Amino acid sequence: MKSAIYNGPLDVTVTEIETPTCGPKDVLLRNLHAGICGSDVSVYRHGPGAHQILSGEEFGHEVVSEVAEVGPEVTGLSVGDRVYPYPLLVKGDPGRAGCIGGFSEYIHVPDCRVGEQVFEVDDRIPTPVAGLIEPFTVAHRAVRRCRPQRGEKAVVFGAGTIGIAAAVALKSFGVTQVLVVDLSELRLEKAEGLGFEVCHAGRQDVRERAAELFGQVTTLLGTFPDADIYVEAAGADELYEAIQAMAKPGARIGAVAVHPKPVPVNLVRLAYGEQEIIGPGGYRPEDVVDVMKIMESGVFDLASIITHTYELDRIVEAIEMAGNRESALHVAIAY
Repeated sequence: MKSAIYNGPLDVTVTEIETPTCGPKDVLLRNLHAGICGSDVSVYRHGPGAHQILSGEEFGHEVVSEVAEVGPEVTGLSVGDRVYPYPLLVKGDPGRAGCIGGFSEYIHVPDCRVGEQVFEVDDRIPTPVAGLIEPFTVAHRAVRRCRPQRGEKAVVFGAGTIGIAAAVALKSFGVTQVLVVDLSELRLEKAEGLGFEVCHAGRQDVRERAAELFGQVTTLLGTFPDADIYVEAAGADELYEAIQAMAKPGARIGAVAVHPKPVPVNLVRLAYGEQEIIGPGGYRPEDVVDVMKIMESGVFDLASIITHTYELDRIVEAIEMAGNRESALHVAIAY
């Protein structure tokens, strides 16, 4: 089978490797659509760092597949079924969550259990949209951890795949107004097309735009936009200072973007402003279930955020395009 191998910074090659053998308790998956994650771009540019992608190994983890072969002791699956391989468990090793083989033609699932290592994908979800399940579960978990309540208002920094997924999750939890902030015209157009309010941070003052949209509250600490939740999905180190300065007392801040280095936090604002900075901790099976329900509903045109699709042989080009914030949003490999 063809497989993209990560060899180190700026070094990814597509080569032929042995197609895995399916044992009696195993399943062999044929990949259909695989997304380029921001972590894939970071590892390609700078090396693994905190990301669990190993040199000389297969990688890719945002993927939807179909069952190609089923071991005789496996129940609940048939050849041709579409499934989402759950990265934390699909290989039997959570340490391989970033390198399950999404950029290979096949994935081997040892000791396969339906609803744990793989989740069946409903026919109502188009295959390219099903390829978005993994990043949407990341964002969904981050939003869930912020304890959104019906009628609340939120600001999302970053209109990439995770940011837009966070905005969708906020709406699904009953948040009435969501403002998405970015510097990319393309990404903001995509967010606006999905029904979200937007702010171009290079042309508009974010605090003023949020106050205009949500109104303001005056407290002992000053006057603030009346937003309850902030989600940092952009990954810019300076954003925490800006968010803490504009967040009203009691606001919750979801920290979903990965920062390679420690970021300063204003502990005075945290303490006296009753603010919370909340880490998402990845995702859980309940997030997979919720995300698939959103996708089944068809309320959002999620396929619209897929701006580029490549064949596996062009994966280096795909990764480089995925890192171009001005020209791309979600970039995928189609098999």
